Amino acid sequence: MLNPVVSCVSLTVDLQPGQKALFISDVHLGYGPREDDRARESYLVEVLQGARDTCGHLFLVGDLFDLWFDYARVIPRGHVRTLSALASYRSAGIPVTYLMGNHDFGHHTYFRDELDIEVLGGDVDATISGKKFYIAHGDGKARNDTGYVILRSVLRSRIAQQLYRLLHPTIGISLASVTSHGSRDYTGKKEYGPVDGLREFAEQKIHEGYDYVVMGHRHRAEQTAIKNGTYINLGHWLTKPMTYGTFENQVGFILNTID
Repeated sequence: MLNPVVSCVSLTVDLQPGQKALFISDVHLGYGPREDDRARESYLVEVLQGARDTCGHLFLVGDLFDLWFDYARVIPRGHVRTLSALASYRSAGIPVTYLMGNHDFGHHTYFRDELDIEVLGGDVDATISGKKFYIAHGDGKARNDTGYVILRSVLRSRIAQQLYRLLHPTIGISLASVTSHGSRDYTGKKEYGPVDGLREFAEQKIHEGYDYVVMGHRHRAEQTAIKNGTYINLGHWLTKPMTYGTFENQVGFILNTID
């Protein structure tokens, strides 16, 4: 399935001189031993705090958390420093666009009500200072992802989410953790074939007129010129080098690394 039908939100970002758009994906907070997770979060908070004064828009391109499922009065424990950093962005008036990934799709109302951040279930068509961006997490974009796309539509359906929230949070979040590990194993073992489906999807979008196509999911950082555009995969934060992206008017897109 080369081009699965998903919702797409359009937005316009006008960066002021000296401002940057910041792109972060696949941090997977909550994965692995707690000490490793704390270190990963420290790097993330450092990047967020260091970029806040010059950030004109923050894009979280999926899988910020290794799992997320919030109830009416319960959210997963931990990562308060990340939540605080995101709240500080909104308090400073910095827009934050959060795309669900294949791990952190269990959002309900917490981010919207408490952090003033809308969580999107689809892709983003953005014009950033005159440049056309197509931004997507990347799951379901490969040709041989048909089975996953069907499963995703079931798991993310309103009925399935409502039924799941009838479970006690301790049970529900534990089951979500099992699902998250299964999704990571599927992605890690998946054979994408001789042509990377995400790059092929990016080529299609660039052919349609986009200047940049930005995705994550693949856990393989890449910045590749394709005809008149550029495909960027933001990589991941599970091991060093960790990678994230910035875009500035006079500089273009830069894939930054934390060694």
